[in-house]
Amino acid sequence: MKLATLRDGTRDGSLHLVSKNLQSAYCVASIAPTLQYAVEHWATVEPQLKKCYNLLNSGALSNIIAFTNCQLESPLPRTYQWADGSAYVNHIELVRKARGAEMPNSFWSEPLMYQGGGDSFLGPNDNIPLRDSTWGLDFEAEVAVITNDIDMNIKISAASESILLITLVNDVSLRNLIPAELAKGFGFFHSKPSTAFSPVAVTPDELGDAWDGAKLHLPLYSYLNGQLFGKPNAGTDMTFDFTQLITHAAKTRILTAGTIIGSGTVSNCDRSVGSSCIAEQRMLEKIAKGTITTPFLQVGDRVKIEMLDHEGKSIFGAIEQSVICHI
Repeated sequence: MKLATLRDGTRDGSLHLVSKNLQSAYCVASIAPTLQYAVEHWATVEPQLKKCYNLLNSGALSNIIAFTNCQLESPLPRTYQWADGSAYVNHIELVRKARGAEMPNSFWSEPLMYQGGGDSFLGPNDNIPLRDSTWGLDFEAEVAVITNDIDMNIKISAASESILLITLVNDVSLRNLIPAELAKGFGFFHSKPSTAFSPVAVTPDELGDAWDGAKLHLPLYSYLNGQLFGKPNAGTDMTFDFTQLITHAAKTRILTAGTIIGSGTVSNCDRSVGSSCIAEQRMLEKIAKGTITTPFLQVGDRVKIEMLDHEGKSIFGAIEQSVICHI
């Protein structure tokens, strides 16, 4: 299934099923008014949603609307838990190498993870506000999963079954604010503003053999001002898969239905596929030439993040955002 939240003036929007080709949408408020309600009652509502989804794709439903005309929230406009990992250690290694720092061996055996702000996500087509151009605005193209309720200390063998939906992420970062925050020893806050997610979240069965229960094996495309910036494969060089990220997050706490776990910036060792964020491209420039030439995002820049299936069709729809000045 493909699920989206349409903007309707309320905090949590209205839940709609979206056709496989991303052309049509159907309101399912009578089954589940919001996606948060759906994931909290998944065992009950999933069969009903699936039946409607099949009818939508067969053209048997009335009262459908054109999805391309919809004003969208992120699939979950807000959540009780947004935790973003850093599963691609190649990305971390590049960051540290650029500043001449060694990488601790523990980074290969235990994932990094930060707890983000889940109270106000950006919609997939919302502008990215920027107050100060010196803050180093960057995009980060990622994959994320949405889970059901998870017990503390869940086993890896059970973690895959907890994944209800998969989506894409633009984990917006303010790179030049990060060092001072990390130096305080208390993690990100100012440097991680509101995150955006793709137009739809999809159930694992929508991905076919590209989803192996723990990784999504397809290229993730990022574009900057209409030009391809990178297309690393999300299933390649992923040091910690989603089952490992979930068990890491649940080590000392339960995770409630609607928890979103992000992969971190998708990154491949193969440099020819490009990057999923500007910071990584800048690191590669510094390592190769000693000089950084790619600037961070400025007002007027446009970012697009998308994933295509084996037939070249969009799976999640595209995150398409422009940077605007926020006074």
